[in-house]
Amino acid sequence: MTNLAMWSGPRNISTAMMYSFGNRPDCEAWDEPFYAFSLVHHGNDHPMRDAIIAAGDSDWNSIVSKCLSRPSKPIFYQKHMTHHMLKGFDRSWITGLTNAFLIRAPERVLASYTKKWSEVSLRDIGFIEQREIFDMVADHLGHAPPVVDADDILRDPRETLARLCAACGIDFDEAMLAWPPGPKACDGLWAPHWYNAVWASTGFGMPASDKPILPSALQGIADAAWPHYERLRSFRI
Repeated sequence: MTNLAMWSGPRNISTAMMYSFGNRPDCEAWDEPFYAFSLVHHGNDHPMRDAIIAAGDSDWNSIVSKCLSRPSKPIFYQKHMTHHMLKGFDRSWITGLTNAFLIRAPERVLASYTKKWSEVSLRDIGFIEQREIFDMVADHLGHAPPVVDADDILRDPRETLARLCAACGIDFDEAMLAWPPGPKACDGLWAPHWYNAVWASTGFGMPASDKPILPSALQGIADAAWPHYERLRSFRI
């Protein structure tokens, strides 16, 4: 049994990765367990905020217990957003999971994020929290946990996912390379607002060839995120 936590920020092919794992017959997938919690305790004014809070669990200890619980299938894939891990809440439970990290160049994250949401800050894209969680897990293990870059997955999904699975102690499954179009049973309530592009997909696409050109304010956020991205990228498999 493997409780596999994939840590990323938003707009980081994280939903495609959830669909990839969720398409395995031996895998149960959970979409952003701490979303409602984050909305309640951070006060973010996100689309569908009230509905997400009403439908979700916003109690830290309750969610942690579910993340650590015995899965109904051999693999329990958890799509975690790093910026949901708020300051002041004990993160030590994370070391009880099998952890992996999904990274993406800050410019690509911001270009995608601002297509859906005009206001953005460094905290909104989770790079600092991702590095903090990575460092905590690495310190616990005594070595770096698995890191995969979104562009590597898009460029060669079979090879990159096979390496990821091996690093996480699970077998690769060809079912991870394609999925049916449309909504999925594992989708969070927020999916209609955020997932229209991935709903149209049936697998991983090719990475964009050009680096996005950002306005100066967004480039400033990207520049601040780069040291955290580069720290994790140096360990990518």
